Amino acid sequence: MTDGLAEGAARLRNIAIIAHVDHGKTTLVDRLLQQSGAVRANQAVAERAMDSGDLERERGITILAKCTSVDWRGLRFNIVDTPGHADFGGEVERILSMVDGALLLVDAAEGPMPQTKFVTMKALALGLKPIVVVNKVDKPDARPDWVVDQVFDLFAALDADEAQLDFPVLYASAKEGWAARELDEPRESMTPLFETVRDRVAAPSADASGPFRMLVTTLETDPYLGRVLTGRIESGAVAMNQTVHTLSRDGAELERARLTKLLAFRGLERVPVERAEAGDIVCVAGLAKTTVADTICALDVAEAIPARPISPPTMAMTVSVNDSPLAGREGDKLTGRMIGDRLQREAEGNVAIRVSETTEKDAYEVAGRGELQLGVLLETMRREGFELTVGPPRVLFQTGEAGERLEPIEEVQIDVDEAHTGVVVEKLGLRKGELKEMRPSSGGKTRLAFEIPSRGLIGYQGEFLADTRGTGIMSRLFTGFAPYKGPIPGRREGVLISAEQGEASGYALWNLEERGPLFIGAGEAVYPGMILGEHNKGQDLEVNPLKAKQLTNFRAAGKDDAVRLTPPIRRTLEEALAYIEDDERVEVTPKSIRLRKAILDPHERKRDRKRREAETA
Repeated sequence: MTDGLAEGAARLRNIAIIAHVDHGKTTLVDRLLQQSGAVRANQAVAERAMDSGDLERERGITILAKCTSVDWRGLRFNIVDTPGHADFGGEVERILSMVDGALLLVDAAEGPMPQTKFVTMKALALGLKPIVVVNKVDKPDARPDWVVDQVFDLFAALDADEAQLDFPVLYASAKEGWAARELDEPRESMTPLFETVRDRVAAPSADASGPFRMLVTTLETDPYLGRVLTGRIESGAVAMNQTVHTLSRDGAELERARLTKLLAFRGLERVPVERAEAGDIVCVAGLAKTTVADTICALDVAEAIPARPISPPTMAMTVSVNDSPLAGREGDKLTGRMIGDRLQREAEGNVAIRVSETTEKDAYEVAGRGELQLGVLLETMRREGFELTVGPPRVLFQTGEAGERLEPIEEVQIDVDEAHTGVVVEKLGLRKGELKEMRPSSGGKTRLAFEIPSRGLIGYQGEFLADTRGTGIMSRLFTGFAPYKGPIPGRREGVLISAEQGEASGYALWNLEERGPLFIGAGEAVYPGMILGEHNKGQDLEVNPLKAKQLTNFRAAGKDDAVRLTPPIRRTLEEALAYIEDDERVEVTPKSIRLRKAILDPHERKRDRKRREAETA
């Protein structure tokens, strides 16, 4: 398909696909690849081909922005599939800076959601003129005209200019593989979408005659190529084996090196090329120090390309070595140095993550955009063989001009059945949430809008799903900092703590069940300080989970029946992090997620509690 393409930036269209989570971005890219011929009709390609990571496939979300390229009627479309979740906003901000247009995908039933607002705000601020695609119009509860009105209102609220408000609208079903300019037009293929992008998205305004300059927008590590840097060529051209130098954001030279590999996107693959020109999105290898937001350029260039500021992290947690008695049984990456190196690599490629050392030995503070982003990082590390001890997530406060304490605030939008609105409003009210709006939504649901401190949402997702019987939909968006809203009630229950080390016996757990729900089963390894379950009463209780039944020579009727235990509560990583209190930790290994006290020794724990009580008195 590449034969006969016109040369130069005029044949390029660089576009991003932006949307809320699960509005169909990745499925749309699948259809564009198939109908352009980039993927053969009989070629075996996984559904949602752009979501290549295991975690992305399991969770059904896009975590990392990815590029692909489609050739259509003499043009090349460089398409970027971006994350829709606000926790990965660092990816969205960087990617939008290297495209000239955007497809804004909106669900035909749900309409604009908080993350729609987030990505649209970023696109409009960059001067992009989005093409609105109302997707999933084949749904029985679709209301496309209402959705278009809602999008217009959103653009107006975000101070879009006249050109941006005059947006083209397409109606589509990415699942069925068609797009149309009007609802009553034939529904045959994605051709109307290709034509609209061709006509409404400008070719890159790149300087083909100037010196080579490129701003790095993403970084990844390849086992064969090493560090791979992706970005758009702003001016000039670059060739394989060319010697370049790199400039930091403040213009300081970082390194000089020869480009050992030059790759361009062709369909789902990155293919080696000898030369690339202004306007194209390419990958380069061979640079050891260059990272995101740095400028790669010809040796005679002395001025860096301006990089847009990234919104600050709002949440942090402490990650340290696993110092439990069970350390080293499941993972092979155990040392503080290994953990620190891995976290620094993550921070290098992900500008929304910040890593710093703490006063504790072999412990690091990892700050990011939210629980999901931090949870995904920890889940990735445990799958790589790391063993970690992780503290509870906490929000990052700021100090205002008058010295007042400021905390991060989020806008929360909830679609829920009317029967469950009362419990949702009550629970979020206890968490310092303010109800801003309440109105009917699609599918017979009620839409609630709240403003709430970020710390009020820690651990609420699981509670929300339980309260709404799994039918509620909650979306959140960081909006800024506001004065501290006051204390929020924490967990009311105490915990059952193991006082012994060994394997838990079924008889002992059977006797402990009346104290509260358990987190472990019979035969599982336990150690002193490990949390076994929840205590029905408010205080912590130390118990012996190894206690076996006393054996005698006498048999009593019915007493020797097999012990039947209630299945234990198994928490996911994010649920475990949300559950623990300040004096507790989560032990994360490749095969296990255990809850434990930060201080394992019971006497040390009591001394620490008395010391903290004295400090707060």
